[in-house]
Amino acid sequence: MSINQKSFIRPQAAVLLERLREPRRFIQVVSGPRQVGKTTMVQQVVAQLTVPARYASADEPTLRGPTWIEQQWDAARLSATSAEGAVLILDEVQKVGNWSETVKGLWDEDTRKRLPLQVVLLGSSPLLISKGLTESLTGRFENSILTHWSYAEMKKAFGTSLNEYVFYGGYPGAASLIGKPDRWRNYLRNSLIETTIARDILLMTRIDKPALLRQLFELACRFSGQILSFNKMLGQLHDAGNTTTLAHYLNLLAAAGMVCGLPKYSGNVIRSRGSSPKLQVLNTGLMNALGSASLPETHKQPARWGRLIESAVGAHLANSALRGDCAVYYWREGIAEVDFVVQCNDRLTAIEVKSGHAPKMHKGTAALAKRFKLDRTLLIGGDGIAFEEFLSEPVTHWVG
Repeated sequence: MSINQKSFIRPQAAVLLERLREPRRFIQVVSGPRQVGKTTMVQQVVAQLTVPARYASADEPTLRGPTWIEQQWDAARLSATSAEGAVLILDEVQKVGNWSETVKGLWDEDTRKRLPLQVVLLGSSPLLISKGLTESLTGRFENSILTHWSYAEMKKAFGTSLNEYVFYGGYPGAASLIGKPDRWRNYLRNSLIETTIARDILLMTRIDKPALLRQLFELACRFSGQILSFNKMLGQLHDAGNTTTLAHYLNLLAAAGMVCGLPKYSGNVIRSRGSSPKLQVLNTGLMNALGSASLPETHKQPARWGRLIESAVGAHLANSALRGDCAVYYWREGIAEVDFVVQCNDRLTAIEVKSGHAPKMHKGTAALAKRFKLDRTLLIGGDGIAFEEFLSEPVTHWVG
């Protein structure tokens, strides 16, 4: 397998490059989960600029303070002496206390002085980044959301096969470990899962029941693709809690780019939010990082492989939704069920996944069509669209 992450450039890079070449106008924010290549992409963009750039990271064992931001900002200002200016990149900025107020003050000061210093903020916790942006920096920023790597990106950058992508997921940093399941699994558990939970969630957010949060993550990975009420989840978990706490923890895990709960489509956003969630991993590698079976062993288990295939389709849709391309739901009434309902602009698409591990006896799409106007119905797998073909194109190609 060729390792080509440094030379592969994600599509969002072109947008960021164009914005940084414009006259100073907005703070550029790049957010997304760990190990999706935020820092690499920004470095690729900066390498194409002709102005000085300063990079600094707050991702340290001890939290930085506002003074650290001021120090980095002042150092970058010294480079912004020409009309072309300079670029300041602050990585993991959400880990600095009162970061948004500090950035606001410094940015506004540069605006008054007409100092041509472009600023790029990176963060691995979209929830915390968004909170700071909306509280202090309204009207001063543009956001670029980087999600997990798609199959098309992994295939182009690393030559990843479809089966490898379904099993190992879209983690570019772990691509060199594909084919070494034990080493790959240890890497994901220690360097990604534990780091995300311990440093991006527990360290930055008040969590009264950290054991419950970890159990919920493991539950969501184990039951990805299944609809579970919060009461049923509580029955599966060992630590005491309540449905409100579980819903909050699931939102935090989604904001960290790990797992999410898809709501039921009802035609009403408020009613959908109150529904039982359909658990969905945002990267199928998380499902296998917690297990022990290899790719060949898993591929020989039709039920297990079928769940991975469905979760890969769901992750493709859910990551597109996180970027703001669409909204993703499921639908179920009695025994009638539709795997995914995708709303893109004013268009509604029903998506059924046929993974081959179990025949579906219900007519979910027909039942949904009686309740709501469908613009398109898609079958993925079987005699419908091939899995590889579906995962190779952006979601908007199918539902736009």
